[in-house]
Amino acid sequence: MLVWSGQAVSLVGSAAVRFAFIIEVWSAGEQATAVTILSLCAMLPQAVFSPIAGAIVDRIPKRAALQLADAGGLVVVGSLALLHYLGALQSWQIYPATVLLGVCAAFQFPALSSAVPLLVRKDQLGRANGLLAGAKSAAGIGGPALGGLLVAVFGIGPTLLVDVASYAFALIGIRVVRLKGDVVVKETTGAPRRRITADAAEGLRYLFRVPSLRDLIVNFCLVNLVMVFGFALISPMVLLRADTGALAAVNSAIGIGGVAGALLMAAWGGPKNRGRGMMLGVVGMCLSGLVAMGLAGGVVGWCVAILIGALLMTTVNASMQAIVQTKVPHEWQGRVFGAVMFLSQISVPLAMAVSGPLADHVFEPAAADGSGIFTVLGPLVGDGPGSGMAAMLFLAGVGGTAIALWGLASRSIRDIDVLLLDFDAPGEPEASGMPEAHDAPRGKSGSRPGGERDEVHA
Repeated sequence: MLVWSGQAVSLVGSAAVRFAFIIEVWSAGEQATAVTILSLCAMLPQAVFSPIAGAIVDRIPKRAALQLADAGGLVVVGSLALLHYLGALQSWQIYPATVLLGVCAAFQFPALSSAVPLLVRKDQLGRANGLLAGAKSAAGIGGPALGGLLVAVFGIGPTLLVDVASYAFALIGIRVVRLKGDVVVKETTGAPRRRITADAAEGLRYLFRVPSLRDLIVNFCLVNLVMVFGFALISPMVLLRADTGALAAVNSAIGIGGVAGALLMAAWGGPKNRGRGMMLGVVGMCLSGLVAMGLAGGVVGWCVAILIGALLMTTVNASMQAIVQTKVPHEWQGRVFGAVMFLSQISVPLAMAVSGPLADHVFEPAAADGSGIFTVLGPLVGDGPGSGMAAMLFLAGVGGTAIALWGLASRSIRDIDVLLLDFDAPGEPEASGMPEAHDAPRGKSGSRPGGERDEVHA
């Protein structure tokens, strides 16, 4: 709980500062482009550096990796606070600082995800991952509110200091808690030291040479691409069809759904058959967060649809993390989680870049004219402002549902808990056949490389 509380406080502080950054760059020129660039400065470094960060996480103790991520954030935000109180802070300095914070976040995900098995028992992983996801959702609700209040009352300087304090609190929690078996597997004596880029690539290779993990990550990448394509349109659709109050309600519903999903996972622990449960959860996400969101005609319907979608997303993500934490040897988890972050995030800029122009220049005009596919979809989504984007949400939901059903029909994904054997975390009873560092992973006796069994038993 010390690590969880420290990370939760740090997430709230970071969310508050991100909101303060948006206010700062907007007030410098009131340009939407500036806010968009700020978002890309935060997102792209996290995606691009995740494989490298994962490789570094596997080379050092997990405690050191977590401290590196939080200490980096503390130094960056502390430097901005120092510039502010020296009277030298300018709005352009926020962009490189956001890039550096994105790099720190690239370390945070693989470090924290691979540290969780050292903190809780294997049967508690789903609950622990749910609590961490809930902390992120709670930060998404409380962080902007706190940031807006701090900036309005005290200005950006005290807001930066609050984030510095939150990073310090997280560092204390990491330092105090005991991580069982937090050791680095040493390379074979005399073997040449591998380059960090080679280790980073190994995380991707690991995912793709284990059939069940490969099929699962390909399915998730396709679903993520489709869902981001749709989710990018929710804010402009709501603004066109209602007002800023409606958008605030929808955003609050997303956070509440995430917290509810975290509480559900904390109490439940997740589905027993995680492969089947995840795919059914993705189907529910697509039907509620995309299809129902596109068909709903008012604020209440939007809030209910997106709340259910956010709740299911939390349970799906927590189960996905638990699979990697149990099916991947601990000494590989930093690289694998880095690869998962890279593959899941790299599609976001593409989906966002495509969805906006398609909405403005293709779907919205076609909806207004009632032409093309709107001869069929028109009665469902209407022909007013935002109807074209509602149709895009509907189509994205149908596409995502089809991809998830393909995953549900695939034995390698549906039965991943049976096909892949568990690897014990350090500090737990040792399993036979644990892989050597940098070698192709070997499973327990009677298993194929990667832990896949020769046959499936019911």
